[in-house]
Amino acid sequence: MLKLGVIGYGYWGPNIVRNFSIQPDCQLVAICDRHPKALAQVLSRHPGVHATSDPDELMSSPQIDAVAIVTPVSTHYDLARKALENGKHVFVEKPFTATSAQAEELIELAERKNLQTMVDHTFLFSPAVRKIKELVDAGVLGPLYYYDSTRVNLGLFQHDVNVIWDLAPHDLSIIDHLIGKEPELVVATGGAHFNGLADVAYITLCFPENIIAHINVNWLSPVKVRTTLVGGQRKMLVWNDLEPSEKIKVYDKGVQITETRDESRQRLKDLIEAKIFEVGTGQAVYDLLVSYRSGDMWAPRVDQTEALQLEARYFLDCVASGAKPFNDGRAGLRVVRMLEAADESLKRRREIVYAGSP
Repeated sequence: MLKLGVIGYGYWGPNIVRNFSIQPDCQLVAICDRHPKALAQVLSRHPGVHATSDPDELMSSPQIDAVAIVTPVSTHYDLARKALENGKHVFVEKPFTATSAQAEELIELAERKNLQTMVDHTFLFSPAVRKIKELVDAGVLGPLYYYDSTRVNLGLFQHDVNVIWDLAPHDLSIIDHLIGKEPELVVATGGAHFNGLADVAYITLCFPENIIAHINVNWLSPVKVRTTLVGGQRKMLVWNDLEPSEKIKVYDKGVQITETRDESRQRLKDLIEAKIFEVGTGQAVYDLLVSYRSGDMWAPRVDQTEALQLEARYFLDCVASGAKPFNDGRAGLRVVRMLEAADESLKRRREIVYAGSP
């Protein structure tokens, strides 16, 4: 029975509490929040759980084995470090830390103390992303060409981070999970229209093997859009997270190179000599080089289990077994590196920034 303490009971905290509470081998011991209104809600909804405004009570308590940190990113490092120093496993909201240096220090501390760190990249546990990962790993799409995502809505405006740090971690964690490589370069553009923090941004990431990713994040859209395209050599898919039923549609569509340019030129020459094509028919070379494939569309069955419930279960299993989670501190570090690179490029106004490991 793992005994859990939760720090932060604001927007996302109640979801964390709910999903860990339903696990049979997890006991919710304490919830911490500095706001009186949030504490009043804790006392009302969870009368048997200790409520406090002091996070140090959770850190020092021998009754607590693990701490879930659901607070602003600026507080993640200090809280996670205290938890690890007190021998507690850590489940922390995305993004992992505010800087890659902080993430590296927490990873080293957790490894030294043989403790688990898991970053709440919830979308990795969503049925849609799990299905996409399954299709990619099985080679259904073929070698990947691109990942293109639009993640926009009106608000919620943050006051401590810009739109990149707020919304892009979702797609960056998915990209890291699907592609399995660190980007070679990152370029970002955007604008700040209200409080000095970027509220619209466009991020482009280039990966090895000619894979490219593009992310549009926006707090100023009149409509909410959550649409992602993943293109491969064999097939392409569209993931609409707002679609209630057929969230993923796989298209048997693509482009094929039928022969090399030299082969096409020789073939065209032969056709011209045979007086089938006129000289100067450049379209003929293009037609010989490229052919289009347009087959069926199918919507794979997608499980409906709540992502956070699966993630809570996975955290408990990893703590019990000692297995390294795929969304551990190192995965969180890779996402933070991409965020830092995008942020730096944004500040330098479109300058290319290299994001991979030193």
